[in-house]
Amino acid sequence: MPNLGPTEILIIVFLVLLLFGAQKLPDLARSMGRSARIFKSEVKEMRREDAEDEAAQAAQAAQAAQPAQPVQSELPPAPAAPETRSAVQQDDFWDRPENQPRR
Repeated sequence: MPNLGPTEILIIVFLVLLLFGAQKLPDLARSMGRSARIFKSEVKEMRREDAEDEAAQAAQAAQAAQPAQPVQSELPPAPAAPETRSAVQQDDFWDRPENQPRR
């Protein structure tokens, strides 16, 4: 792959200025930065969820390895179903300060 010298970089910068205009470049850079920040937080959230899932699977495996206890004849009533994780995360994600628009 050929190396980019100063002349080639200047030509690329000139073409970008010609295509987008000098006034739109700050907006373009700002939107790219915001997109990168959102992408980074989503990747972080996915890693956290994966770690939680692995911990839950390990707990289930440990629980399955224990001998079975006698089943009680009466079970307590099931708790009300909590909100789904995606609905809670969606609200939480946009409430974070790093995902708020800058003024």
